[in-house]
This record gives sequence, C-alpha cells and structure tokens, in this order.
Amino acid sequence: MKGERALQLYGGALKQLFTEARTHNSWRQETLSPADFRAIYDLSKWGPTTANTNPARFLFVHTAEGKERLKPFVFPGNVDKVMSAPCTVIIAWDMAFHEKMPQLFPSRDMSATFAGKDALIAEVGFRSSTLQGAYFMMAARALGFDCGPMSGFDLEGVDRELLAERGWKSNFLCNIGHGTPEGLFPRNPRLDYEQACVEL
Repeated sequence: MKGERALQLYGGALKQLFTEARTHNSWRQETLSPADFRAIYDLSKWGPTTANTNPARFLFVHTAEGKERLKPFVFPGNVDKVMSAPCTVIIAWDMAFHEKMPQLFPSRDMSATFAGKDALIAEVGFRSSTLQGAYFMMAARALGFDCGPMSGFDLEGVDRELLAERGWKSNFLCNIGHGTPEGLFPRNPRLDYEQACVEL
C-alpha cells in the first residue's frame, strides 16, 4: 500500500537478480517473441532518469537479416555470442529525447531546458540511457531471462547502419535469452565495501 515500507526481497529473488546471475556467452536455441520484448521493457521503464527524460531506445535485433546487418560491426571476439543469441538488444539513446518532455513531465514543459544544448543533451542522454540499460537487464532477469551485456562493437558503424534514420546513438549491446553453462568463466571477485565505499 502506498506510504507503507516496501517488503524486502530475500533468497531466490536476490540470487536471480544479483548474486547468482551471470553474464552469459552461449545460449539455448529458441525464439523470443515481441511479447517477451514488451514485457521486459514495460517493467524496466519505471526506473528513474534525469527529470524523467527516458532517453533510452531499444532496438531488438532477432531476425537473421537483422543479425547480418549488425554482424560486421561486432568485434571478432563477440561475433559468436551475438549470432547465437536469440536476441541482441542495441541499447541506444534518442538525441531528440527532449521533444517528448511535454508527455513525460506534464506538470512543466522542460523541452526548452534541453533544446539547442548539445552538450547537455549528450550528458543526460548517455547517463540516463545507461541507467535504463541496467534497469532493462534487471527486468529481464526478474522475468526469468539471462543477459550478456557487451561493449565490444563499432558504435559509429552501428549508428550509421541501424540507428541513423531514427536519430539514435548506441550505448551498449545486450544479448538476451536463456543462457547455457558453456562459455561461463569462473566468477571474478568484486571489490569489498571497505575498498569501494566511504562514509562521510
């Protein structure tokens, strides 16, 4: 109920989202549907962004034709991962995201805050789309999918071939589907609290 403290997640939920979730490199051969894509997006869209700008855009590359268009721009070490995944999502951001501010911030039209300010558009677009990409992965995991995020690709090439007509710029790629144990490396350590955190 609104105003009450949210229930804390325990056990299996935390394992699925964080402690046992892995970056997958090989995939079960299956077909994901537009309904799957919509379910992930519709959950992820509720995460916060700067002034509710929602600059992220998602291109779901799941057809053979789409994969062939993407393939030349993927670095060699990532080609097999992309081509074998049921879907590779290009997490991008819209350079004209501010044009939707009347819809996204109806209490005050903030379009003029961004219009003509390329540096601010780039800063907010990249930061908030990165956040939205992370929300997207958490939503996918929450719905039972595995993820394989990566940055090993030619951003300019992807933008030119797949995104330019929409006015989008790529941020990173994320394979989605149901991963298999093959290709999983031993899990690398993370920094301890004492190494990464300071209290003031």
